[in-house]
Amino acid sequence: MLATVDWNAPWFAPWREPGAAVLSRVAAGLPLHEAMNQQGASPVRFVASSALPAGEPYEQYIFASGNCPTRQNLHDFFNGLCWLRLPQAKQRLNALQAGQIADSGVGGVRGPVRDAITVFDENGALLEASPALWQALLVRDWQRLFVELRPLWGDARLIVFGHALLEKLVTPRKDITAHVWASPCAGGSMVEVDRWLAAQLSVERLAAKPFTPLPLMGIPGWCRENQDFSFYDDSLVFRPAGPRN
Repeated sequence: MLATVDWNAPWFAPWREPGAAVLSRVAAGLPLHEAMNQQGASPVRFVASSALPAGEPYEQYIFASGNCPTRQNLHDFFNGLCWLRLPQAKQRLNALQAGQIADSGVGGVRGPVRDAITVFDENGALLEASPALWQALLVRDWQRLFVELRPLWGDARLIVFGHALLEKLVTPRKDITAHVWASPCAGGSMVEVDRWLAAQLSVERLAAKPFTPLPLMGIPGWCRENQDFSFYDDSLVFRPAGPRN
């Protein structure tokens, strides 16, 4: 865990400051949950994974106790960073998950709202970009998005929100794709982004799965290989819009 995170990668930029500080404490011998608790204010207290009672749903336990069970791995490390940097959004997602569990219990099928919450919490991203970039993204016009409109990416910002997605990006691959919230993210500081996202999250909006796919290695500056525009000819990664899109 200590040696694998390249903090110079552009996708880790919003997470570099707290993440490097937490890992330095882990390197000094602290368990991950204690290193997280020393990083600053959070709506949850990080605890050892053994604190989760047997048989109790993870999300329900966090909501009821205010404790977040944390394993010694990258997945829970990035989850903790999201709680630290985007606390309102994480708290809102957790409350929605707990509400769905209270209404329907935990079964083999999550249902559309719990499924959407999980998808976004694990694999979501937020994009601040011009209307032209958004129009191309929503119709999956990859050549226009990444080639014709390439200069516009200099003023865009993509924030990876999903902690499983951040974990995947430790070893980046061409086919890593984010579920991007399908409306422009309000710009500004991470505090403002957090406030904006928390206000967007509702049962009704999540039930509609308001996401659009974005292959992250297509973003200019995120992958050296995409300087050769034949990079975008790979239809297994840059898939065309389907009939329903």
